[in-house]
Amino acid sequence: MGTGRTEAKDREPRREKGKLGRSFGLLAVLGVILVLAGLVGLVYTNVATLTSMFLFGWLLLIGGVVGLLQAVQSRRSNFFWLAVIVAAVNIAAGVVVLRRPEASAEALTMFAALLFLTAGLFRLVGSLVVRGSNFGLALVQGAFGVLLGVLILSNWPGNSLYVIGTFFSLALLFDGLSLVALGIGARRILGLVREDGEPAGAGAPGGVREAADKRRTGDQEQSNN
Repeated sequence: MGTGRTEAKDREPRREKGKLGRSFGLLAVLGVILVLAGLVGLVYTNVATLTSMFLFGWLLLIGGVVGLLQAVQSRRSNFFWLAVIVAAVNIAAGVVVLRRPEASAEALTMFAALLFLTAGLFRLVGSLVVRGSNFGLALVQGAFGVLLGVLILSNWPGNSLYVIGTFFSLALLFDGLSLVALGIGARRILGLVREDGEPAGAGAPGGVREAADKRRTGDQEQSNN
């Protein structure tokens, strides 16, 4: 009985370790898929732009329907009409994006350019006024934001079919790389851990020294006796 319980206890850490290893492996596989999707999107930026617009439209539409259902369920609350208005706006925006993806891409491209330009100007002015420890980095980031906003605005709306797709593909690429690094790194760390939760090298030189010290102590006690 005791041997069976001991074997069962020994199997549990191995199972948990196997589950964690498979989970981190799936995480790395998901990262590889995202990296491949990002690379394909960078090659076919117009397809990536239209795909991102359709995804954005469906997210708005589904979010609006869910918000409307939640508003109906809580119709006795004080924020009922506000929730209904927000849900209706989301549904209308989703329908517009799905019906006119090219025009929606132009509007989002303009919004992104103005956002880059405004954020870059604020960062530039803030870095010049404050002049903190990260003055150079903030200055470079501000100048890059202004330059990116100006470049997008100078070619708008002709560039609207690839700007959003490029940003979307880059986001997929970097997210995928981070997931791959996380999964591989976690599996390596997991491989260095023994089933009992201690590092794999914990019993190497230190354990040998401990055993040798114990033997010497026992030999000395026997010789003294």
